[in-house]
Amino acid sequence: MGLVNGLPAHVLLVHFVVVLVPLTALALTAGAILPSVAQRMGVVLPLLALITLVSVPLATDAGEWLEEHVGNDALVRRHAELGDGLLPWVLGLFVLSAVVWWAARRTAAAGPDASGGTRWSALPVRAAAVVLSVVVAAGAVVDVYRIGDSGAKAAWHDGFSKTATGTDGDSR
Repeated sequence: MGLVNGLPAHVLLVHFVVVLVPLTALALTAGAILPSVAQRMGVVLPLLALITLVSVPLATDAGEWLEEHVGNDALVRRHAELGDGLLPWVLGLFVLSAVVWWAARRTAAAGPDASGGTRWSALPVRAAAVVLSVVVAAGAVVDVYRIGDSGAKAAWHDGFSKTATGTDGDSR
């Protein structure tokens, strides 16, 4: 995928990633910490994570096309290297979202007696799911920030003046 309506597809697709990764991370964290939230979200949680998972390789592939069509630049290479590291984080978001959804569904199917209290044997598993969810969500969001920051630096490093040009109509 190279161009969309004359613009590099990466410039458009990256916005899905920038929005969906933090949204999925927030939904996963809320669902892992509060099973009632996961029950209310239902299948939306793993579907959101799946859409997020699909958006990352699309943006990465479009970014690789763009990388081949811009000059050889260390900032662009750094951005591409960082971008290649996002997929494992997003795969983790997807897997954990599916696990949290499945656990919430199983708890809801067990009936109101099961959701009122947690069996002691399930407590370590639930605690591990919460910790993993928080760690993977935080890692994914931080990685998206780092990738976006490097991309902005690559795109704008010489593209603007640090001082105002005075073209806003002010004739002083």
